[in-house]
Amino acid sequence: MTRHVMRLPDLGEGTVSAEVIAWKVKPGDVVREDSPLVEMSTDKAVVEVPSPVTGQVISVTGNPGDVIAVGAELAVFEIEAKSASPAASASAAPAATATNAASAASAKTTAKTSSADLPKASVAVSPKAAASGAGVSSGRVMASPATRRRAFEAGIDLATVSGSGPQGRILALDVERARSGGPGITEIPVIGVRRLIAQRMAEAKRVAPHFAYVEEVDVTELETLRVTLNAQRPAGAASLTYLPFIVRALASVLKDFPQCNALYDEKRNVLLRHVAVHAGIATQTPDGLKVPVVRDVMTRDLEGLASEIRRVSEAAKMGRARRDELSGSTITVTSLGKLGGIVSTPILNLPEVAIIGVNKAVERVVVLDGKMVIRRMMNLSSSFDHRFVDGFDAAAMIQALKLKLESPAEIFG
Repeated sequence: MTRHVMRLPDLGEGTVSAEVIAWKVKPGDVVREDSPLVEMSTDKAVVEVPSPVTGQVISVTGNPGDVIAVGAELAVFEIEAKSASPAASASAAPAATATNAASAASAKTTAKTSSADLPKASVAVSPKAAASGAGVSSGRVMASPATRRRAFEAGIDLATVSGSGPQGRILALDVERARSGGPGITEIPVIGVRRLIAQRMAEAKRVAPHFAYVEEVDVTELETLRVTLNAQRPAGAASLTYLPFIVRALASVLKDFPQCNALYDEKRNVLLRHVAVHAGIATQTPDGLKVPVVRDVMTRDLEGLASEIRRVSEAAKMGRARRDELSGSTITVTSLGKLGGIVSTPILNLPEVAIIGVNKAVERVVVLDGKMVIRRMMNLSSSFDHRFVDGFDAAAMIQALKLKLESPAEIFG
């Protein structure tokens, strides 16, 4: 038998680190090559990292929420010697040398430092040793150095904390629960996509001065067209929503307002105006808000556009969207459908400079040609980066979009 040290691979697009979301295995498990090992979150998507070898998991690095650097040790396996490749042996040897050096340094430090002064380092124990009690003293708790330090600073005795990790390992969440100790309180760690959403939203509001513009649109004729087209669709076919009409109309008017179909490269201080329209479709998923992308909107007919919107949205909801399908949008459309309300104030999807919010369409009494009539009305609530889009241009673009939607024959003209 030999040991194979797996290090976090480069997950693409210059990723330097990734966040642990959920381990699919625990120490002692036997895994096969290419079987799911751990879910890691990058700044683009959640990626499932497979096992590089067939063998037994000896140890894993990082709890959910921990950030691991690319190239850092992620997991250690015990594998058959005959299956160990030269590359595996090469990777394991430096790791073993580093581990021995670290152990020697730790021994010297321990001789000089009282165990009460610093949190103790965690000890990796083989499944057999754990079962027999060999190699570890009775009552030894399993926790990472960071978790031990957190407990030490909070004045919590880890011996009194129940661990929820593999083999009873105490996680940072367990320490926080012990510290709060409040009945009726549920602590939810902000990790993965939710943490990424929080960071991006905060950055967008902090960096970009948002300019909001709301306009009502009479979509009575658009509703008539939509109902007519849906009546002609084959049995069982998905119904057309307002979204493909709105996205196609938006792409059409952006030809006259290129300043709204742009990305701001902050590092180079350059505004990148795009000819092609790649529409981000804000989509609510079990993991939080994601923005899959429909590329080259102007090259698609209505059916093709509706189909692609459904495809990328479903992929995002099911967690199957590829990395390239969750990046590269030039403008975003966000809609809450029937929950759309009257007015919303969408936050920009940086580095974009514009986002179009779609509110709920409802029948209202309005005055038309001096008479009170019932029309189907819908508000568009939009936000713009005021550094690059002037208020006049933002308003003019929304007015042009309004005209297209109120005269739907013009959408594909």
